[in-house]
Amino acid sequence: MNVLKIATAGSVDDGKSTLIGRLLYDTKSLTDDKLEAIEEKSKQRGFDYLDFSLATDGLVAEREQGITIDVANIYFSTRKKSFIIADTPGHIEYTRNMVTGASTAQASIVLIDARNGVVEQTYRHFFINNLLRIKDVVIAINKMDLVDFSEEKYNIIKGEIEYLASKSEYKNQNLTFIPLSALQGDNVVSTSENMPWYKGETLLHHLERLDAEDVQEKTQTRFPVQTVIRPKTQDFHDFRGYAGKIYGGDLEIGDEVSVLPSQTKSKVKSIHFFNEEFARAKSGSSVTITLEDNVNVSRGDMLVKVAEEPKITKQLNATICWMDKEPLQASQKYYIKHGVNDAQAKITQLNTIIKTDFSGKIENPSALELNQIGDIQLKLSKPLLVDAYNQNKSNGSFILINPKTNNTVGVGFIR
Repeated sequence: MNVLKIATAGSVDDGKSTLIGRLLYDTKSLTDDKLEAIEEKSKQRGFDYLDFSLATDGLVAEREQGITIDVANIYFSTRKKSFIIADTPGHIEYTRNMVTGASTAQASIVLIDARNGVVEQTYRHFFINNLLRIKDVVIAINKMDLVDFSEEKYNIIKGEIEYLASKSEYKNQNLTFIPLSALQGDNVVSTSENMPWYKGETLLHHLERLDAEDVQEKTQTRFPVQTVIRPKTQDFHDFRGYAGKIYGGDLEIGDEVSVLPSQTKSKVKSIHFFNEEFARAKSGSSVTITLEDNVNVSRGDMLVKVAEEPKITKQLNATICWMDKEPLQASQKYYIKHGVNDAQAKITQLNTIIKTDFSGKIENPSALELNQIGDIQLKLSKPLLVDAYNQNKSNGSFILINPKTNNTVGVGFIR
């Protein structure tokens, strides 16, 4: 069964946790004891309805304040598909959590309170979905019951989001607009009778139709070597394999590959997965590969198809989301972690701060503060094998680590 990874986003009190709780409830994914706890807590609070946010808000502070603070991964399945939903915070100070939750998502749900329309956090979350190049985005216009299920209100919000999309650099994004009420269940799992003017799918039906493979953009094949397999047993005395995960495209026996950075050429001899062999391995597969020639390959090297070689460079231009309380400034030094490789990195220039409402950039700022997004230049202590993020997501991203604290301080996207 395919597994679809989904990130949620939205401003405070837009109903993300309630929506996920409703999905769990209507798909009968809540255990009996969890459901009893929700019913009891809802009664204690004097609610005449079930507070579905209690199904996802696990921290004490979250339950007390009625907000989401940390990223929570929720798992549930239907007969057609399995889902992993990252319930991310809506507060502006937790933007870094939203980036973290969305970084591995194949689709995203952006919630908008129908009463408030598009607000600052909507701009920010929509921008991050575009920055991360999430292909399939659902704009869930929630709390339609509080605006009398108004088609006019729905169309106004839809028009504002379509205008934002027209200003985005990422043009391959699929937008789906669904009016719903997470609390009442309208258009979440079952079609709403309160909005006969809406002819589209329910949220669950739409998510079930998304193909997890389709939302991963096919691109150049990248196979970073994580370790070299040398059993040296009687049965596998001369075996030499290279273990790792395939990104971007597929690999099959007979493919001519280049070993980087040495640029040695060879061909794929065999592909192993545990004790089985395959003629072909798809993108996303963790496998062990052997080559026809006895060439020197080590951890950190990369196998790529001939004529699909990435850039080998010691200088990077990147967009970065800053995640640390200490601001980023030019001339600061960090460790850069790119795939299985790392190096020392120095910020040589802070070019701009990007306004997340698509209104432009602030040129030549003095610093990049927590949760801000900007364009920077870096100089590295050794060459890395990189692609632009818009060409290869897996090989075009990195993190920065503060060497003094070992904190991850930024996530970057190579331009």
